[in-house]
Amino acid sequence: MRLFKRLLPIVGLTFSLAAGSTAYAASCSDPAGFPAWLESYKSEAAAAGISQGTIDAALGNVTYDRETISHDRGQKVFKQSFEQFSARMANAYRISKGKSLIKRYADVFSRIESQYGVPAPVIVAIWGLETDFGAFMGKFETIRSLATLAYDCRRPDKFRAELTDALRIVQRGDMSPSSMRGAWAGEIGQTQFMPSSYIKYAVDFDGSGRRDLVHSVPDVLASTAKYLQGYGWQAGAGWDPGEANFAVIQQWNASAVYSRTIALLADKIAGTK
Repeated sequence: MRLFKRLLPIVGLTFSLAAGSTAYAASCSDPAGFPAWLESYKSEAAAAGISQGTIDAALGNVTYDRETISHDRGQKVFKQSFEQFSARMANAYRISKGKSLIKRYADVFSRIESQYGVPAPVIVAIWGLETDFGAFMGKFETIRSLATLAYDCRRPDKFRAELTDALRIVQRGDMSPSSMRGAWAGEIGQTQFMPSSYIKYAVDFDGSGRRDLVHSVPDVLASTAKYLQGYGWQAGAGWDPGEANFAVIQQWNASAVYSRTIALLADKIAGTK
């Protein structure tokens, strides 16, 4: 009997923690709780150094986005083989277009390779695979999507950090909240940078005073090269599987199928395969 009495406080504490977890799960999966969470997050953003003007401009009218959650829940396991995926993605259009873009931006690519060590075919392959060279960047409101995912139960810490970095992009004048649109998970621009990568690697390569990965091709290309350099790109080394720079390409996308397709498309654009 004494043992049962000793256990009562522990059982009570366990029940209380379980009830708290259930309450949190209910709130973070219920859109009705989003406005209160957003008000709380605004204080967190201010504590992280985001100005009140930026908070008001970026978060003033943000609402919960059910479509973002639908995409997040609807992700399917990638099942295509390398042969299937690369045959579809490393196609004649992207090879031809990639070659023409290298000629068109020859001076820009020359400066980029001199500064970052990354050759044009690799950058263009990524550009083509991510958005068809800027043609399909996504239509989701980035801040709304990130705020929704930051509130959601599944990965709140990751997306709260990305949301704060999106506000930093606005605060430093690179983009306005209304122009910040992209994929449902918060990727921005012609090579689909998450806000954290935008903050770390985006460069003003056209001298406009802003790092614009949506409209400025020089900024897009140089920022992509800086990203690869930041993960250890070795100038002059190869990028195919088994070569020094393939591990860096895998830092762009960890999927073996996708990273091998980047390397293959780069080879085809370069004319080596």
